Amino acid sequence: MDGWYVDDRCTNCDVARQLAPGLIAEADGKSQILRSPRDEAETRSLYAAAFACPTRSIRRASGRIDQALDPFPMALDNGVLICGHNSQHTAGANSYLLLRPSGTAMMIDTPRWSPELASRYAASSPVTDVLLTHRDHAAHGRRYADHFGARLWIHEGDLDAAPDADQVIRGLEPVEIGEGVTAHPLPGHTRGSVLYLADDRYCFSGDSFYWSRTTSDLEIADSVTWYSVEELAASLARTVGRLRCEWVLPGHGDRHRLAADEMSRRLRALAERASLLRPRPIDFTAVRW
Repeated sequence: MDGWYVDDRCTNCDVARQLAPGLIAEADGKSQILRSPRDEAETRSLYAAAFACPTRSIRRASGRIDQALDPFPMALDNGVLICGHNSQHTAGANSYLLLRPSGTAMMIDTPRWSPELASRYAASSPVTDVLLTHRDHAAHGRRYADHFGARLWIHEGDLDAAPDADQVIRGLEPVEIGEGVTAHPLPGHTRGSVLYLADDRYCFSGDSFYWSRTTSDLEIADSVTWYSVEELAASLARTVGRLRCEWVLPGHGDRHRLAADEMSRRLRALAERASLLRPRPIDFTAVRW
């Protein structure tokens, strides 16, 4: 495929398939290249997949990929950038930069750590806060916050994963943490999972729910819900009526944009389906990407 291939380090995290869905697919428990890019846009999407891949498994037989074609941070719309450079220490989770009207930004979860990347993200906008959605994504949080001179946030339920956090979200009630930005505690995936809602437009859902390309709907990865799927159902029942957004931006699984009324309908339906879920053994292969 024009010298592109996926090496055997692939962990089937889905990151590359999100960025180049027509070029990369899942087969036998890992990603594989389907075909060569046909135009410049497809070439850019394949390079984005390569630079996001946490194991650097998207490769060219001709050698190292051109660093000048690294697109990250990459705009999703005029208010959010995706960081790329996903980290193996967060199981390959996506992270984001939320741009604020003041000219600053908030980082939601973290990409892999490097000083060069940190400087690149700060060049987009000065970062004032690093918001952790839960314990699984706490890696690199302190290093990024210190580099930016930013505040590090986490919920008390997962505080042992970031005991040196500057701001601790407590209890179950929503907390305004910045102008237009609210933290909604959402225990379930972990005890201290949090959803961040910004500007009635962006919903950073962590690992609580995501958009599935398989079902074309919002889904819960109940087979990898570590704390309690019943608690997650209760959290959603308590919270979805307070949410209004267009974008769902998860850590794992795909992101998606819908009209706000339609997204609200989907969130209510998700909460109803979640109420029927019961615990089951951990099974990464059961996630419906």
